[in-house]
Amino acid sequence: MQVRINKYISESGYCSRREADKYIEQGCVTIDGKVVEMGSQVSPGQVVRVFGEIIHGKAEPIIIAYNKPVGVVSTTDPAERDNVVNAIGHTERIFPIGRLDKDSQGLLLLTNEGDIVNKILRVNNNHDKEYFVTVDKAITADFVKRMQGGIPILGVVTRKCEITQKGPNSFTIVLRQGLNRQIRRMCEYLGYRVTKLQRTRIMHIHLGDLKIGQYRSLTPAESEALYKKIAGSVKTEEASTGKNKTAGKGRPKAPAAKYEATKGQPRSTQPKQSKERSASSSFKPAKQGGRNTSYKPKGKAQKHSR
Repeated sequence: MQVRINKYISESGYCSRREADKYIEQGCVTIDGKVVEMGSQVSPGQVVRVFGEIIHGKAEPIIIAYNKPVGVVSTTDPAERDNVVNAIGHTERIFPIGRLDKDSQGLLLLTNEGDIVNKILRVNNNHDKEYFVTVDKAITADFVKRMQGGIPILGVVTRKCEITQKGPNSFTIVLRQGLNRQIRRMCEYLGYRVTKLQRTRIMHIHLGDLKIGQYRSLTPAESEALYKKIAGSVKTEEASTGKNKTAGKGRPKAPAAKYEATKGQPRSTQPKQSKERSASSSFKPAKQGGRNTSYKPKGKAQKHSR
């Protein structure tokens, strides 16, 4: 996909887009050795230089499917010896989408795109997650019925779910929420103990024949379908500020504090937002492309788990 040259340079972390425009006007930017003009496009594989220095564009999005073994912890915390980042050993900085508890195994998605994580993790997005479960004794019709109808755990009643018995003491379950150790707690409430729990599917992405401890990149078809499914999902930040609670009922009101700060002031003295900001104060350099061998997590790991 082609990208405008000023955007390509700014996303590389070299400088702001405004500064990139200035360098382009000065004739200091080349693509494959040719001086570019404003509005020029960069295609994959082309070499961009600014003042003779090669510029690497924004890192390509990464989404992988990983068959997590029992014992690996779904965290990026370097203090945890068995964290998922160490277990995978990927060359790029990636982090898990949600969690799969230490005693469970199966499908875990990891990415370098924070926006995807936010959208998938929102409980209200109703994304399917399927598990194969083995318990310590024979399953009864009452067990299946009660599990499907909802079980009181952690102060709430679980949402209705789909259960299909697979053997005397095994079943598959499809969840659309992510309470802490949810399946184990549901079974324990009914007097059963989970002996094996394996996640086999997240939305349309299946574990398939991926061996334990191995990972693969999503196929182009899987990635395209994923982006389409989460296109209308609510981001974490939007949900936390309540922007999605009154959908269709008008726009949210301006914050009262901001209004009070200017209330009663003459027009000429009311604070105005500057129309222009210097590149140095508004621009935050992005990471250079390539391998990252000194991974440092940004914050706490996601708390959704089973």
